[in-house]
Amino acid sequence: MSDTIYQISYEQPQPPPPARKFKQRYILHITLFLLTCVTCVMAGAMWVGRDPGEVENWRFGTTYAALLLLFLSSHEFGHYFAARIHKVEATLPFYIPMPVTFSIFGTLGAVIRTRSQVPSRKVMFDIGVAGPIAGFIVCLGILIWGMTHLPPIDYLYSIHPYLQGMHQLPEFGLTFGNTALYWLCAKLFLPAGASLPPMNEMYHYPFLCVGWFGLFVTSLNLLPIGQLDGGHLTFGLFGRHHLTISRVFFYAMIALGLFGVYDYLAMEGIIYAQPLFIGWSGWLFWALMVRIIIKLKHPPVPDMTPLDLRRKIIGWATIGIFVLTFTPLGIYEIPLGYKTPPPEREKKSDGVTVMITQPPQVLLPAGVCF
Repeated sequence: MSDTIYQISYEQPQPPPPARKFKQRYILHITLFLLTCVTCVMAGAMWVGRDPGEVENWRFGTTYAALLLLFLSSHEFGHYFAARIHKVEATLPFYIPMPVTFSIFGTLGAVIRTRSQVPSRKVMFDIGVAGPIAGFIVCLGILIWGMTHLPPIDYLYSIHPYLQGMHQLPEFGLTFGNTALYWLCAKLFLPAGASLPPMNEMYHYPFLCVGWFGLFVTSLNLLPIGQLDGGHLTFGLFGRHHLTISRVFFYAMIALGLFGVYDYLAMEGIIYAQPLFIGWSGWLFWALMVRIIIKLKHPPVPDMTPLDLRRKIIGWATIGIFVLTFTPLGIYEIPLGYKTPPPEREKKSDGVTVMITQPPQVLLPAGVCF
C-alpha cells in the first residue's frame, strides 16, 4: 500500500479591485451648454416677435437666454454642491438643448446624476431640496426685477402694432397660468402707473417670462412623486408614507389633465359647455412620464434615521414654495374663435380690422388662479 501525500496550499484572499475613479465628461458638458445657449437665444428672439431663423435676430434673445441659463445653472449646481458637501459623487449639469420647433423655451432643462450611493435619508433630503431652493431664490429675484422695471406699453405695441388704441387687450392665444407668487409680486412690487401685461402677453418680457417659467419648473420638480426633487423631500420628511402621497398626486395630475381636455373641447365648440379653467391637458403627459420613467416609489437608502428639526423646518418651507409657485392651468391656449357674451365687436387700428372678444369672467382672475 502506498501513501498518497496531498499538498494543500492556502492562498490569501485577494482584495476587491479598487473602484474606478469617476471622471467628469467636460467636453460633453461644455458642448451641451453651448448648444443650449444657441437654442435659448433663438427662443428669446421668438418671444419678442423676431424670426429665430435669422442669425441677425439672435441678439434680441440674449437677455432671455442669459436669465434662463442662470436659473437652470443655479438649480442644478444647488444639487451638485450639496452632493459634493456630503461626499457623494455627482456629474456636472447636462444641459438639454431643444430647437424652438419642438420647445418654445429652447431647452428641456438640465439634469445631474449621482455616481455613488446616497448614504442616508438626511443626505438625500439635502441634495433634493438644495436645487429648488437655489433656483427659487434666483427666479424670485428675476421676477421682482421684471415687475419693478417694466417698459412702457409702447414695448408691447412694438411687438403687436395692431393693439394700439384698444381699450382692452384681447385674451386669446397662448396663456400662462397665474400663480399665487406671481400675483403677490404684482401686488407688492408693481410701481404705480406701470402697465403689467396680461398672462397671454407677459412672455414677451424676458424677466417676466423667465421668472414665471423658472418658478413653474420649480413647482414641477417639487411634485412629491418618486425621484423628483419633491419626492426626495417627502421621502425625507415622511419616510414610508411617501408612497401614499405620491399616488395621491399622480391621480390628481390625471384628474387635472382630464379637466384640461374638457376645457379644450368646450372652447373649440366640440362640446356645448363652458370651460372650467381648473386644469391643463399637459398634466396627462406628465402623469405618463412619471409612471413610465420617474416611477412613484422612492428607492430606499441604507440609513433611514429621521430628519432633525432644522431639516423639517426647511422641508415645510420648501413645501410652501411649491404651493406658491404651482398652477393647475400650466400653459394653455385660448382659441381666437372662442365665443363668449357680450358679442364680439370690430375695431380698426392702422388699417387692420381686429376682432375683440370680451373674455369670460373666469379669465380675469382678481386673485389667484386656483
